Amino acid sequence: MLDINWIRANQAAADAALQHRKNVPFSAAQLVAMDDERRTIITRLEEAQAARNAFSKQIGQAKAQKDEAKAAELMDQVGHLKDVIQQGEDERRTIDEKLRNALLIMPNLPKDDVPAGEGEAENVEYFGPNGNAATAAKSRPAKPSFSFKPKEHFETGEALGMMDFEAAAKISGARFTVLKSGLARMERALGQFMLDLHTNEHGYMEVQPPLLVRDDALYGTNQLPKFAEDLFFVPHGESRLALIPTAEVPLTNLVRDSIQREEDLPLRFTALTPCFRSEAGSAGRDTRGMLRQHQFNKVELVSITTPENSAEEHERMLAAAEAVLKKLDIHYRVMTLSTGDMGFGAQKTYDIEVWLPGQDTYREISSCSVCGDFQARRMEARYRDKDGKVRHVHTLNGSALAVGRGLIAVIENYQQEDGSIAVPDVLQPYMGGLKVIAAK
Repeated sequence: MLDINWIRANQAAADAALQHRKNVPFSAAQLVAMDDERRTIITRLEEAQAARNAFSKQIGQAKAQKDEAKAAELMDQVGHLKDVIQQGEDERRTIDEKLRNALLIMPNLPKDDVPAGEGEAENVEYFGPNGNAATAAKSRPAKPSFSFKPKEHFETGEALGMMDFEAAAKISGARFTVLKSGLARMERALGQFMLDLHTNEHGYMEVQPPLLVRDDALYGTNQLPKFAEDLFFVPHGESRLALIPTAEVPLTNLVRDSIQREEDLPLRFTALTPCFRSEAGSAGRDTRGMLRQHQFNKVELVSITTPENSAEEHERMLAAAEAVLKKLDIHYRVMTLSTGDMGFGAQKTYDIEVWLPGQDTYREISSCSVCGDFQARRMEARYRDKDGKVRHVHTLNGSALAVGRGLIAVIENYQQEDGSIAVPDVLQPYMGGLKVIAAK
């Protein structure tokens, strides 16, 4: 959530930063006007409360002087002020809610170095902090070469009898998949490999969070109110819970309504969880295969840090996600998303796009975003700095990686001409030493 005080002091800068964001509902001036109304009501309410207190004191003095007429007159005025104050309290609650609801649907302000643009076309390839394309290319696995025309993942999976979309449709409908045998084991192996990598080598704490969350948690990580249609809700008593669309929700909310010690930061969490998304608005997109599913597994990374260290933490998180593909020896590229393509809550986002030879294109497999204090303000996540001042933390999140898309990448990059799939070296220990997945 944006800071209304910052917007008030920087109206032109706020509007300029948001000009390429999609569907911005309010201008800075409109938000400031709401805040002006709120301040006017608060001032009027405080004046009425002060007058009531003064009259109450005078009532005591009048009674002490046995001036009952004066006391009665003052009591009438106090009674009137009581009604004024009650009305003022109602007005304040209304304008507080109005302003908060407006701020809740305002997107985050992009950082100054985010490329300006309306969408994907303005994304820029990222080669690391030093911007050296040659160095980045050397550090990343090369594209594979094939002596045959590579197939898409679902062609290979179905031919092996290990990827069943028909059975999934009978059970659950479209956008679900049943994995069997070697591919089911490889999907599990990928998740375990990623968890071990991030906990053992990158210093993340493994967490097993709830998969059902309250609305408050979804507001905290900006899924609500804007993206309610993308969520699956289930009744829970007289209320409801939602299946998590990403482990970012429970992991980031671990610090909600709390004050951390600066010396304990950064906090780094990781979790392997199922994720559930309705994929609202994606009708007709990626209908073949398992690229866009209602249910999928993902390893999530979340960092909680100070404002001074969040940019460095963003680079560190990106490197942790890249390490997965480097160890799998699968080619990829990194893109800095433009202002128009970036997610609602992000200040800056790096997308890792993996090479899929069956599709002959790059597809997103990870997004790593720094959110600044945008989420922290929504969930009152704070820390006490070395000077004793309480400040909002900065939050970051990233996929490292989406396991299903990781499986797709392995299938397409490690496919063999006979229809089998070679198992990447780093996954073989997780698969009992199996080196090739082949039809039985």
